[in-house]
Amino acid sequence: MKKILLTIVLVTPIISFSQGKEVLHYFKSKDSLVGVKNKAGKIIVPAQFKVFSYLKDGEPVMGETILFDGEKNGEKTEKNAWGYVYDRNGKFLYNPYLYDNGADYFSEGVRRLVKNGKIGFADRNGKIVIEPEHDFVSPFNYGYAAFCDGCDWEKTEDEHKAMVGGTWGVMNAKGQPVQPLAGHSENDVEIDGKYYPNPFEYNEKEKSILRFFEKQHKKLSDIYYVNVYDKMSENEKKLFFEIVERPKENFPYYQINTYDYRKKDLGMLYRFKFMASEDGKTFYAIEDFNEQKIPFEKWLKTEIKEAGEFQKTHPDNPNKFSNEHH
Repeated sequence: MKKILLTIVLVTPIISFSQGKEVLHYFKSKDSLVGVKNKAGKIIVPAQFKVFSYLKDGEPVMGETILFDGEKNGEKTEKNAWGYVYDRNGKFLYNPYLYDNGADYFSEGVRRLVKNGKIGFADRNGKIVIEPEHDFVSPFNYGYAAFCDGCDWEKTEDEHKAMVGGTWGVMNAKGQPVQPLAGHSENDVEIDGKYYPNPFEYNEKEKSILRFFEKQHKKLSDIYYVNVYDKMSENEKKLFFEIVERPKENFPYYQINTYDYRKKDLGMLYRFKFMASEDGKTFYAIEDFNEQKIPFEKWLKTEIKEAGEFQKTHPDNPNKFSNEHH
């Protein structure tokens, strides 16, 4: 694996589950530097950040950590890093990896970070779950991430960047290198022409959660592909539903991601990503960038309506959405 072209795939950002915790707010100083205070006005993190995203004075801190999406005044940002993450007590945790002109998104429950030029991963609570040891690591997809050492960015002919050179490997969700299989089956995962064992294992409750989505596979697949203008076979329209995050402190949910027949994340920031309650009985869809939850049936009703409307205005669409799924 000498060269890998990297396309921008928008993945899941941090979710807001700080209900019941101390309310924190961003504030701006007279010279427009950003810090964080609590509700009583106590400064948790001093105003020392030049934040480039649109941030209003008094905006609440969302999630289990504090993200300053910009530069620290008077401090040179580490190469390939962007922003600063603190815990809710004001302790510095890590610098996120620079991706898509900002801090890296969360993918499958973790976000990339940079330390001393190496890349690792942190979870939604700010805990470093994979130590920074490699020169580059891709976001996780279907339980795996590609990594390299001795590699670097190089511009391609179309002005995009590619990571080239070095020694490449594939890691699992624990950060352990995984060797490709000599032979493979349809259950295995293809990464850059090599195959790796399916990484997902489930207990009975988790299998029951996934059956909820698999029972509606045909409906969900037709909805997702209704506006794709290449005729697709039923095999190409196959979707896979996998649990990529389990309940933990500050997160009483299972997160379920959807993948295409190649076992690639559908590439949407939040669409077709779901949650189930800790007891496995209540289901939600992720509604927007801040990952507000919406009851699954309400989400599905809207998706069915929009798919039907699209088909009415684009009657030549080759991947039909059938009324029998209403």
